[in-house]
Amino acid sequence: MTSTSAGSSAFFVLSLLSICALVLLLLRYYLPLRATPAYVCVPVFLAIALPASIIVLLPIDLASSAGADTEGARGIWLSDAVVYKSWRIIYWLTFALTWAVLPMLGEYCDSGYREPKARGMYAIRSLGRYWAIMLAAGLVGSIYLIWWNGLHLETFKSLVMALAYTWGLILGIYLMGHGLVAFPRSLFRYANVSERLRRIQSQAPKTHEKLTEALEKLDQYEYQVVQLKQRKNGITREFQEWIDELADKGSLPENRAGVVRSMGTSTVPAIITERYLADLSRKLKRARHAKLRFENEWDHVIAKALRTQSILDSKGSQRLEFKASPYRISRGFLDRITILTPYSRYHFHAHIIPGLTYATWVITILASTAIVWSECVREAQDFGGPKLSLIGWTVVHRHASARSQIGFGSQLTAAFWLCYMCICAFYSLTEVKIWGNRALVRRNTYQESATWYGLQVAKLTVPLSYNFLTMTDPSIYKSTMFHKFLGKLIDLSPLGKGFSSFFPIFILVPVFATAFGLYGKIKNICGFGDLLDDDDEDGAGGYAGTGSWREGRALIERELQNAVGHSLALSQRGHISPPNERYTDSASAAAAPSNNIADTTPSSSSSRPRPERRRPVVEDEDEGNFFDTFATRWKNTFDTAGFQFKKPGWLGGDEESETGRSRGGQEDRGNGFLGLFGGRPEEGRVRL
Repeated sequence: MTSTSAGSSAFFVLSLLSICALVLLLLRYYLPLRATPAYVCVPVFLAIALPASIIVLLPIDLASSAGADTEGARGIWLSDAVVYKSWRIIYWLTFALTWAVLPMLGEYCDSGYREPKARGMYAIRSLGRYWAIMLAAGLVGSIYLIWWNGLHLETFKSLVMALAYTWGLILGIYLMGHGLVAFPRSLFRYANVSERLRRIQSQAPKTHEKLTEALEKLDQYEYQVVQLKQRKNGITREFQEWIDELADKGSLPENRAGVVRSMGTSTVPAIITERYLADLSRKLKRARHAKLRFENEWDHVIAKALRTQSILDSKGSQRLEFKASPYRISRGFLDRITILTPYSRYHFHAHIIPGLTYATWVITILASTAIVWSECVREAQDFGGPKLSLIGWTVVHRHASARSQIGFGSQLTAAFWLCYMCICAFYSLTEVKIWGNRALVRRNTYQESATWYGLQVAKLTVPLSYNFLTMTDPSIYKSTMFHKFLGKLIDLSPLGKGFSSFFPIFILVPVFATAFGLYGKIKNICGFGDLLDDDDEDGAGGYAGTGSWREGRALIERELQNAVGHSLALSQRGHISPPNERYTDSASAAAAPSNNIADTTPSSSSSRPRPERRRPVVEDEDEGNFFDTFATRWKNTFDTAGFQFKKPGWLGGDEESETGRSRGGQEDRGNGFLGLFGGRPEEGRVRL
C-alpha cells in the first residue's frame, strides 16, 4: 500500500460496480425487466444499490479517519473530501427516493386510471394524508429547534434529517430486534429434515386457502367486466374502449361466470363513472398478481415437500436421487452439479447441509447476543470503558501506548456486523403483516410492491448504519465523515442526542417478545397478536397455520395423486384438492395417501405445458375416494349454487368465519389506521 489512495480508489470503484451487477441480477430475478418500464426499474435500482454501497463506504470511512499508522496495515482508505462528498450524494439521493419519489411512484403504478395525468393526480390525492402528517410533524419539530437553536439554515436542515432518522431508527430497531431472534431460529428449524417436512406440510393449508381466496376474488372482478361488456352500448366510447381492454386481459370461463352470477356477489352500479372503472382496474391488477403469487407459493410448497420427503426416504438405502417434478419452478445451482453420486448426494443433504446449518445457527446466535449487548451498554462505555461494547471491541484495535486504530481486518469485521444487522431487519419484513398484502414473486412481482420494498431498503439502511457506528469507541466514530455530516445535525438538540443514545435500548422489547412468544399471549388478551407470525403459539398439531400438518399432508398427497392420475391436473389449477374441504382422519372423506410422496410424481410430466389454471366449483360429493368421484364431479354442471363447508368448532370455525367477514370489509388502501403507514388490504399483495 502506497501513501496515495489510488489502490483504494480502484477497490472502491470495483466494489460499486460489483454491487450494481448484483442488484441488477436481483431485479432480474423478481421483475420482468423487458416488460417493466424504466421509470420503475431505475428508482428501484437506485433505492437498493445506494444503500448497499454503504456497506463498503462505512468501513472505508472508519479506516480513513482512524487508520493504522503502518501504511501496509491501514486497509482501504480515501481522502476526507471524497468520503464526505460520497456521504452527501448517497444520503440525499436516498432521502429523495424514500420520502418523495418511491411513494409517489408506488401509487402511480397502483392506480387504475388509463391516462398518465389521471394516474399522477390519483397518486397525489393518495399521498395527501401522508404528506400532511409529515408536514405537521415538521412544524412541531421546527418550533422546538428554532426555540433552542435560533432561526438558521442549519436548523431546518437538522430538522429534516433528524425526523427521517428518527422514524427510520424506530422501525429499524423493532425489525432488527425481531430478526435477531427469528433469523437464527429459522436456521435451527431448517437443519432438522423431518421437522422441516412437517413445517412445510403445516404451511400447505394456509397457502391453499389463500390461493382459493385469490381465485374467488379474481372471478368476482372479472365477472364485473363481463357484466360491463354486456351493457357497454349505453356508455361513452372512451369507457367502451376501457372495458374492451379489461375484457381482453380477462380469462373467466363461462362455467365460472355462471357460478359467480348465481352467487349474486358481483354487481355493477347503474351509472358507470371513471372512478368506478379505475377502482375496478386497480382491483383486477391486484387480484391477478395475488393469483400469481399464491400459485407460485403453492408450487413451492409442493416442490419443497417432494424434495424433503426424498431426503427422508433415502435414509434406508443411502441413495438419493431427486426425480423430475412438474412443480419444480427452477433448478438450483446444486441440482446442476453432476459430480455427486446418489450416495454422496445423500450424505451431502442428510448430514453436511444440516451440520453447516447448525454451525451457522451457533454463529448467528452469538452475533445476535453481541449486538443486543452492545446496544444496551453503548452509553455505559463512558463509565466502564470502551471494551464494554462487543462490536466496538471486535472492530477497533486498541493499544496501551497508542491511539485506537482501524485496519483491513477491522474493515471486514465492520462490514460483517453491518450486513448481519441489515439482514435481520430485512428478514423481519417477510413476517410483518401490517404493511399490507405484499410479497416478492419470482419474475412476477407487482410493480407497486417492488417500489415499496426498495423504499424500505432505502429507509432502514442509513439509520442502522449510523446506529452501528455509534457502538464503536466515541473517539473513533466522532472523527468520521459520517458523524460530521449526519451525527452532528442529529445531536443539534438535547432531545435528538438523547433519542439517538438511549432509544436503541428498546431493542429488548422485540427480542423478548419474539424469543418468548409474547405475540400469542398478546393476541389472547388484546387481539393484536396477528401483527407477526408467532411460531411458538402452535396448537395441538405442533405447528402454526390454518390447519395441522396432517391436513397439509393430505392436501399435498391429493394434489400429487391428481397429477399422476389425470392429465388435466396440471393444465387447470382447479384440480388441486377441493378448496373448502378440511382434513379428516376418516378414510371415506379423503383420498388414500401414498406411502411415499416423492414416488407419486411422474418423471415424464416435467415437460407438460401449464396454461392458466382455474379452480372448479366444489360439488357436494358422496363418501368415497377421489378417483371414484372424479368422473361424476367432472360431468356435473357448474351452474349451481356454491356450497360452504363450515368447520367444526374444534378447528376454530367460528373464529375463522369472523375473520373472513372482517377481511371482506377492507377493500381500498388507506382505510383505517394502518393506511397512514403504508398498509393496504390483502388483495394486492405481492413479501424483506
